Amino acid sequence: MKQEEPDVESLVRQRIRGLRVARGWSLDELATRSLLSPSTLSRLETGHRRIALDQLTAIARALGTTLDELVESGSDDDVVIRPHHSEQRGVTTWLLSRGSGQTVAKMRITRTVPKDLRVHPGHDWFTVLSGTVELRLGERTILVGTNEAAEFSTMVPHAFGAYGGPAEVLCILDHEGERSHLAPEKEPGKGED
Repeated sequence: MKQEEPDVESLVRQRIRGLRVARGWSLDELATRSLLSPSTLSRLETGHRRIALDQLTAIARALGTTLDELVESGSDDDVVIRPHHSEQRGVTTWLLSRGSGQTVAKMRITRTVPKDLRVHPGHDWFTVLSGTVELRLGERTILVGTNEAAEFSTMVPHAFGAYGGPAEVLCILDHEGERSHLAPEKEPGKGED
């Protein structure tokens, strides 16, 4: 039998209390750090008072966390990372994390290097977990093998693909890199929106 998922406010209350207790703080200690009264914090933690945004902000700051971390989903969907397969791109992607302006992804690449080289602001970084990746940077072609890594400015026209069979990489992409490398391919003849 599947357990009911707690509502967001209940989850936030549990997290506030859990973080406070993990730090060994009393209600008085958290009250001093968040500039709220101990009785207000007690009522917030026990559900006898609704949590206001300004209170949540002060509590998050005092606990050394963010609003996002306090309110993120407690769903099991966040635990299992399911692959996204793009037949057209020849890439299967597992998004391992997002945040702080960067995305970490594992990619299984079966396609060869695309003919069109792309440019976007930022830097890309990847390490090859298995196989060999052919990286084209402008006029250069670089083979990056298993246990090797590459980092480059994405203002240099670039593209990469598998060389001699499938390859798996772990990559770190900034926002522009995520849009360029993980977004669906445009149909031929279709421009940017």
